[in-house]
Amino acid sequence: MNKLEKAFDGHKAFIGFLTAGDPSLEDTERYIEIMAKSGCDLIEIGIPFSDPVAEGEVIQKATIRALAAGTTTDKIFDMVERVALKIDIPLVFMTYLNPVYVYGAEKFFARCEKAGISGIIVPDMPYEEKGELAEPARAHGVKIISLIAPTSEGRVGMIARDAEGFIYLVSSMGVTGVRSEITTNVKAITDTIRKYTDVPVAVGFGIATPDQAEDMAGASDGAIVGSAIVKIIEEHGSKADEPLAAYIRSMKDGVEKAEGK
Repeated sequence: MNKLEKAFDGHKAFIGFLTAGDPSLEDTERYIEIMAKSGCDLIEIGIPFSDPVAEGEVIQKATIRALAAGTTTDKIFDMVERVALKIDIPLVFMTYLNPVYVYGAEKFFARCEKAGISGIIVPDMPYEEKGELAEPARAHGVKIISLIAPTSEGRVGMIARDAEGFIYLVSSMGVTGVRSEITTNVKAITDTIRKYTDVPVAVGFGIATPDQAEDMAGASDGAIVGSAIVKIIEEHGSKADEPLAAYIRSMKDGVEKAEGK
């Protein structure tokens, strides 16, 4: 069992996301610690990119703020190296192909290994192009997290059989962002995935309330929350410590309620 799968071992996982450098890297470092201590079993760290095609308005604005603050990939790696020594849960990058290619794939994954990054999610990389990053990622012990969407249909088996770490199941079509209702039959897709792999499945896109977290974790192995967390940081800036901790605890409670179902 790898480090990512251990985040799901024996319980449902709550996964939180935040954008590195919003409002500053010092704040991001502190917020990652707070999220880990408040109940996150795994944390996704977004590397800001000027064209985040999978992101809704909330995360797009966070990306703009982070880039305006002078956030760079090198500075993010330095921050992650520091914070990884203070927490005991896995960290995953969410980024796009362009930042990895511009940085250089071999150099990027070597730094991931040094910083303690366990995996990477690349929303704009089709499964068929995964091989371009597979070799350097594998060489440095970084898992490439596969995404499966409601429209994946006949491709589910192909993607699931090759999955590693965990599978990111996209709950809704479109970009990231809080949704009042999630209508996708997540359990049906999860059941299909489980015909091909035992790799854990976590659901993301649109989850914002403890009830939604309970429902999505109940139909899978965990819930992923991004925009709602980023919104709290947007509202409170460098003073988001207490509201962020309270929100993470409430969402973790929702996920834990799903464990007995």
